[in-house]
Amino acid sequence: MAGHNKWSKVKRFKGALDAKRGKLFSRFSKEITVAAKLGGGNPSTNPRLRAAIQAARSQSKPNENIERAIKKGTGENESQAVEKIVYEGYALGGVALIVETATDNRNRTAMRSIFSKNHENLGGPGNVSFMFHRKGQITVPTVALGEDQLLEIILEAGAEKLTSDEEHHIITTPPDHLHAVAESLRKAGIEPDNQKLTYQPENSVAVTDENTAAQVLRLYDALDDCDDVLSVHANFDISDETLALVH
Repeated sequence: MAGHNKWSKVKRFKGALDAKRGKLFSRFSKEITVAAKLGGGNPSTNPRLRAAIQAARSQSKPNENIERAIKKGTGENESQAVEKIVYEGYALGGVALIVETATDNRNRTAMRSIFSKNHENLGGPGNVSFMFHRKGQITVPTVALGEDQLLEIILEAGAEKLTSDEEHHIITTPPDHLHAVAESLRKAGIEPDNQKLTYQPENSVAVTDENTAAQVLRLYDALDDCDDVLSVHANFDISDETLALVH
């Protein structure tokens, strides 16, 4: 399993799930602001904004905070506009990473510092993105319905692939079909856990050495913990056996 899918298991194993409510709300706000900036402040005509608002409300984010984030994106308030910046780089073992950030101060998003402190290399645009495909991803609890029923709904709406683990059905779509597939689920009475645009690696890089694995995970953690980071995508594949050796 590739790094972007593996990470939920990695986080559970390490006992380091990001459960800090304030940080979660901050990321929701930034995604809402970026969505409003790119597509306008009306969720009925901006699918990305609509999805961001739904995700925020599912975690009980206050409506006044949502409205504030929308106005920040549309420029209705006087605060500095948030800018989306995508960084690319390499970790030990040839692991490639794409880091999506949103910041109102380009200098504060210190990706180069995070990479250098972890003895890794931040590259320029295009250095690793050719190894990834831009996709839509939707997760639905497995208890909601069976795979056959789900396939009937999503394939007609344009989904590409359906995989499942113990807890979730994971739906992959072309980026321009993400919101149509998600809306088809809602019309069928199924509320997705999450819907987002993501980067999926074309191939994964097996990390079998425990020291290399530890360093890759340290970098991933440092990036994921940065306040300006929206999401981190990677192509590592660490086996459960190797993971068990990482301290």
